[in-house]
Amino acid sequence: MIRAHLTIDPHFEVGVVNRRLFGSFVEHLGRCVYDGIHEPSHPTADEHGFRADVVELVKELGVSTVRYPGGNFVSGYRWEDGIGPREERPRRLDLAWHSTETNEIGLDEFATWLEKVGGEMMYAVNLGTRGVLEALDVLEYANHRSGTRLSDQRVANGHPEPHNIRMWCLGNEMDGPWQLGHSTAEQYAQLAAATASAMRQVDPDLELVVCGSSSAQMPTFGEWERVVLEKTYDNVDYISCHAYYEPKGEDYGSFLASAVNMDRFIEAVVATADHVKAIRGSDKSINISFDEWNVWYQSRYQEVERITDVDNWPVAPRLLENSYSVLDAVVFGNLMISLIRHADRVTAASLAQLVNVIAPIMTEPGGPAWRQTTFFPFSLTSSHARDVALELKLDSPTYDTELYGTVPLVDAVATHDANGGGTTVFAVNRSLTEEVTLEIDTLALGGVSRAEATSVFDEDIHAANTLEDPDRVRPRQNTSVELGEGTVRITLPPVSWTVLTLE
Repeated sequence: MIRAHLTIDPHFEVGVVNRRLFGSFVEHLGRCVYDGIHEPSHPTADEHGFRADVVELVKELGVSTVRYPGGNFVSGYRWEDGIGPREERPRRLDLAWHSTETNEIGLDEFATWLEKVGGEMMYAVNLGTRGVLEALDVLEYANHRSGTRLSDQRVANGHPEPHNIRMWCLGNEMDGPWQLGHSTAEQYAQLAAATASAMRQVDPDLELVVCGSSSAQMPTFGEWERVVLEKTYDNVDYISCHAYYEPKGEDYGSFLASAVNMDRFIEAVVATADHVKAIRGSDKSINISFDEWNVWYQSRYQEVERITDVDNWPVAPRLLENSYSVLDAVVFGNLMISLIRHADRVTAASLAQLVNVIAPIMTEPGGPAWRQTTFFPFSLTSSHARDVALELKLDSPTYDTELYGTVPLVDAVATHDANGGGTTVFAVNRSLTEEVTLEIDTLALGGVSRAEATSVFDEDIHAANTLEDPDRVRPRQNTSVELGEGTVRITLPPVSWTVLTLE
């Protein structure tokens, strides 16, 4: 039997687990909006055309902040196309995803949907093909109470109260050659700095997110962050991180260790931000908004799904509809462990995306909605991660990977509620074949009277939930938990993600 040992001490805090860590992302891409959250002809549709079954699943998922409307989409988006009478809204070509945007859903409708699911909006402004003036316009429309042309237009459109959006993204992935308006770090930094400064003249308390690199694999990674932050530091609060993971062939060992890469990515960006802080002599720290993360089989999109026909601009095509396996869910859950482990600096995050498009929730037009395997680590983490993340002492066997070197076989993080006295451990077993017995030293918790565990695993690591079999994979109670004198012992199945609650 393989063994690992974990020591928990509530005195060693990393930072408060911000509820914005459990955010998501809705982009006008594929069937995320149309046939996803919005399908007027669906049997469960409400008076606004929103699917009630999707609303209930989003609530169950436990999503907090939702980034909107993109993504690559935003760099060609004209926000004013999506307000006012629907019959007057123009149809536009969406160059990002080679589709037609109908503009049936815009800022006001999305704000209405967010009220239904209890979410907060993080709005992205177009700094690809637009700039300062348009950012100020949408800010005035969304947040100013009344008495100006744009705010009065919102009132006339049926929203007398301001949307009061607090978080704003200054563009999207502007270092990417695929991005409309792609620019150098110097060019983007100048525009972002001017936009941030102008927006703060409207409201100095806005929370602004400046674009970091679109991935750690970009040739400009690190230097981009330095240049952008040197120009924008005084007027922004966050820098963004984006990361997606997929297996390379059948190298599942490296894939299961994807969170090692996320850890290194976060720590590199923090180091760069703190370098700029030091040379500026600032007393302010820039935090991270990890506002795109997921398992995404990008190779399938590049090889099969990508639309290139100049005469083919479909409405809401089926794009990026990845079917997620148990293996994917375990990697996904481990990425959440990484985010919580860095709760002192990662204070916002957005799972990309929410419905149909690389999503935990899938829908069929006129038919059901169902939970993908990745739904479960997210919903269970969102519901159980409370108060503060703890710094742990973890002793685990290791294994060698092709991509990340030697890594621990077990990874874990814990959160602790000082007032309620509850502690939650989130753990993964990366072994493809072996169970691991995890022994947890709980002496510093002052005694554990009750422990319960739920695991996501399956004898077939490629098992998935589908339209035909939507409940093939479900979380299972892990009955191996044993309470001892100052210890808790649990068996982690191969390729598994587990949540363990201690009281």
